[in-house]
Amino acid sequence: MPSATLHDGRTIEIEIHGDGPAVLVPVNPEPADEGPKAEEMRKWGADPSLGHSLVTGLRDGFRTIAFDYEGHILSVPKADTLTPDAVAHDLLAVADAAGAGDFAYYGYSWLAMAGMQLAIRTDRLTALVMGGFPPVGGPYEAMLKVTAATHRMAVEARTPPSTQRNPPSTQPAEAGDWSNVTVSMSQDQTRQFVTLYQALQRFDDRAAQSRITCPRLCFAGSADRIDYGPKWGDVQVNIAGPILERRAELERLGWDVRVLDGLDHMRAMQADQVLPVILPWLTSELPPLAS
Repeated sequence: MPSATLHDGRTIEIEIHGDGPAVLVPVNPEPADEGPKAEEMRKWGADPSLGHSLVTGLRDGFRTIAFDYEGHILSVPKADTLTPDAVAHDLLAVADAAGAGDFAYYGYSWLAMAGMQLAIRTDRLTALVMGGFPPVGGPYEAMLKVTAATHRMAVEARTPPSTQRNPPSTQPAEAGDWSNVTVSMSQDQTRQFVTLYQALQRFDDRAAQSRITCPRLCFAGSADRIDYGPKWGDVQVNIAGPILERRAELERLGWDVRVLDGLDHMRAMQADQVLPVILPWLTSELPPLAS
């Protein structure tokens, strides 16, 4: 199994499935084990085997390069180095290790945003698919507030409850209740996302559009917005809004746009929704390799 060396010298394993044009997909390609964690994910609308389902759907027509980037940075946090430059470096390192000179990229949520950061730093992309993150009008300020609050709660979790500003609830949060979800990540795990979004505060995603030259597709659920409660600073992360409101502008800028009616952030990332959107689009934009 090939591996890539990332910006901090750590390595990440890569799985390659199928033949055809290369597509980088930052997902865990392994089917998930059953157990409490898998059941909790399902309760929140997530598919524990999402990566495996996506790879299975893509491998018949594409050389699918799968790597669990999010899982890697959670297991080996990059608290002070997870910058946009570093993420783009890591994605290119994966492509190099897989022997992909040119390649397409699909990412969802913050990994979609990572794909746009990659696109403005390389001419090797043959296509870019962003799911669950708007290419223009992205929620960079809101995400910094959410990640900073998450980091603060991770720090407070290591202090005695009597001295905490917002002691954690003893009751488990109901599925979809982001206001009362308990932060279980460590200080370093959460701080790396603060590092990332701090570096993006002056990023002008509208001005960056001229630097994206490959075919590009964005999609999101029409109900993709999350309202966080008081302990998160009453922040709303609105993914659908910028895509719905700026659809004509995005199309003028060269984006193909798809809106998944009625779906929220978790539902719109599932393979049964994603594959019918991205498979025909990738097939139309990436001609088969010459034999």
